[in-house]
Order: sequence, then C-alpha cells, then structure tokens
Amino acid sequence: MKKLALHWQIMIGMVLGILFGFAMGFWGSGKQFVLDWIAPFGAIFIKLLKLIAIPLILASLIKGISDLQDISKFKNIGIRTIGIYMMTTVIAIVIGLIIVNVIGPGRGVEQSTIDQLTATYASQESVTGKLDTALVQQETPPLEFLVDMVPDNAIGAMSDNSLMLQVIFFSIFLGISMLLIKPEQAKPLKNFFDSLNEVILKMVDLIMLTAPFAVFALLAQVVVSAESPEILQKLLIYGGTVLLGLLIMISVYMILLWVFAKKNPAWFLKGIAPAQLLAFSTSSSAATLPVTMERVNEHLGVDEEVSSFVLPVGATINMDGTSLYQAVAAVFIAQALHFPLDLQDQLTIVLTALLASIGSAAVPGAGMVMLVIVLESIGLPADKLAIGLALIFAIDRPLDMCRTVVNVTGDATVSVLVAKSVGKLGMPRVKNWDDHYAPKTEV
Repeated sequence: MKKLALHWQIMIGMVLGILFGFAMGFWGSGKQFVLDWIAPFGAIFIKLLKLIAIPLILASLIKGISDLQDISKFKNIGIRTIGIYMMTTVIAIVIGLIIVNVIGPGRGVEQSTIDQLTATYASQESVTGKLDTALVQQETPPLEFLVDMVPDNAIGAMSDNSLMLQVIFFSIFLGISMLLIKPEQAKPLKNFFDSLNEVILKMVDLIMLTAPFAVFALLAQVVVSAESPEILQKLLIYGGTVLLGLLIMISVYMILLWVFAKKNPAWFLKGIAPAQLLAFSTSSSAATLPVTMERVNEHLGVDEEVSSFVLPVGATINMDGTSLYQAVAAVFIAQALHFPLDLQDQLTIVLTALLASIGSAAVPGAGMVMLVIVLESIGLPADKLAIGLALIFAIDRPLDMCRTVVNVTGDATVSVLVAKSVGKLGMPRVKNWDDHYAPKTEV
C-alpha cells in the first residue's frame, strides 16, 4: 500500500483536531481536558521547531555563502531578494485597500456591536499591551531597526529566537569572512557547518514524523479556546474580506511563478503544502521556518545557496499576509468608527505598512503592533485606538493563522523566483528520515 503523502496526513490531523475540539465543547470539562492533556503535545512540537530554527539558520546560511566562492553572487541574490519582497508587500497592501473599499465591511457595523466588542476587549491586557508596545516602537529613532540588527554578543543572539535578524547578520558576516581567507584555512570550519546543516535537516525530518499528531493538538486547542460564535458572526464580513484578499494574494504568487519561473502552480503548492498547513496550525512563520526550508530545498529544487538567505530573511521582514490584513483592518476600523479617509490617507497606509513590515519585524505580536502604527499614521484619535483593536480582536487568531499561510507562501515563492533568476533552481532531491537507517538483522 502506498504511503499517504505528508500533507494529506497533516490535513487529516487538522480535520480530526477541529472535530475533536468541537466535540469537547459540548462536554462541560472538555475545554480543560484539551488544555491539560492534548494542548501540551502541540506546544512540544512548536518548541522542537523553534529549538532547531537558530542552528538551522546559522548552519545553512554560512554553508550557502561559503559555497558561493564569489561575493558578487551573494550581492546579486541579496538585491533581488529585498527588491522582490518589497514589491510583493506593496502589491499585498494595494490588494487589501482595493477590496476593503469595494466591499466596505465596516459600513454596516451597528453601534451595539461596537459597544459590545469595546466592553469585552478594550480593557484587556492583550489589547492595552499592544498599544504600549506600539508607543515604544514609535518613539525609537527611524534607523533603530538597523542598529538592532547588529548583535553585541553573538552567543546571546543565538539564545533568543526573537533576535533572528541578529543571527542572520552574524551568519552572513562569518560566511563572507570565510570567502576572504585561503580555502585551505576555511575548509575545517566549512566542513563543520556542512555537517551541522545535514544533521539539522535530518532533525527536521524526524520532527515532521509527529506533525499530523501535533496539528491535531494545536487545532483542538484553537477550537476550544475560540470566542463566542455570536461575536464571530458579527465580524463575518470583515473576516471574509481579509480571506478574499489573502486568496487573491496567493493567486498573484501563482501568476508570478507561472510567468517568471515557468513553474506549474500545482507543482509548487504540492511541494510547499506541509509548510503551509503548519503555518496555519502554529500562526508563526519563524516556527515554520525549518519545515519551509526543507520543503523548498528538497521538494522545489531551490539551491541552498539561495534558500539559506531568502527564507530566513523573509521570515523576519516579509509579511505580505500581515500587511494586507493591516490595510483591510485599518480601513474597516475607520469605516466602523465613521472616521473619513481620503486618497492621501490611503497612500499613507501603503507607505506606513511597508515600512512597519520591515522595521517592526522582531516585535512580539508584530501584526497588531504594526496596525496601531498604521492607524496613528492616518490620524485616528488616541481614544479610539483601543476601540479599534477591540473591534477586530475576537477574530484575530483565525485570521492570523490564515495570513501566516500567505507569509510562508510568499517566502517560498520569492525563493523560487530568485533561484530561477540566478540559475539556482534545479530538480527536487527528496531526503527521507530513514535514508541511512539500517536496522540490525538477527542471525
């Protein structure tokens, strides 16, 4: 019997997790049972992915750069990567603005709904905390994010997953330095990182064996922790607007792949599907990064010289799904609160969301924090900011899961486009967890 493909296994786990979560909702102690006995397995899975994220970035990026043997090649990859990321982010924001202005989800929101959501969420610590974080972010100098990219302690940076940009900086610096010394002197260090990279990728394979069970736990937890159906129903048009925009953005990626990389979208989606499903389950591009790198390298044929730079950078600065959501959310809040927006305000949203996606990438809960910055850029009164966040807070988690899928899909798309443009897109080379496993046979 043919083994079921991994993405189908994960999808079955997701469906069963959702059904199990709903079933537990009808049992008085069901929610607590899921939180106590099911959710920990999902948490362990995410921890395992985060555990190997920094070592994977360090090993793969240094290996990729040292394999180039020419710094000019790295410059070409870097310029193309940043340029395409900025282009897709602008496209995402514009798509969000167009659909939210056409559909107008905030125009039909009743005052009673606004009052209910405000009373429920406006004073919650999770909302007020985002406002405080955004205030700190705004008070920092404009080039502070460049300063934050440079670590003063490499080991310290590697001990904190939120400092991924610092690890990327150190890895690039070390990889370039290895190119500038004699090959025989760099060889021992290069061999070490080559070996470390292979070991970490094998760890990814082993962790992925548990993925179907982990997403079952993660989705069951999400379902039992969901907000009341009545509140979600009132925000259905807004949520549908965001989802429509995200689907259009994925269609844009497929068109780019078809036109510029000459690749069939179905081939791409099949290759990246497990990473997309994990992004949906975890709501974290950073946690999904090891799986994204494995799928892009082995199943899409992108050379590690390209993926080792494009994907870690994308996981920290490329937020197409989040930027699109910010555009929709900002206009939705303005419509619901009867705050008029002119063309200049809409252009301000484009520019601010673009800059925020780069400058605020390392901030915890970046999506909401970036949204506050966008809202303040268009002049929304300070006393209405908490109300604005309260309007969308109830439905933020499921939308966060969906926009993370777009973020990860965008990273993978750009890696294929860059690889194609520099001649580093080859044939898939799939490695299984047991390729070199030879169990002993009894005599």
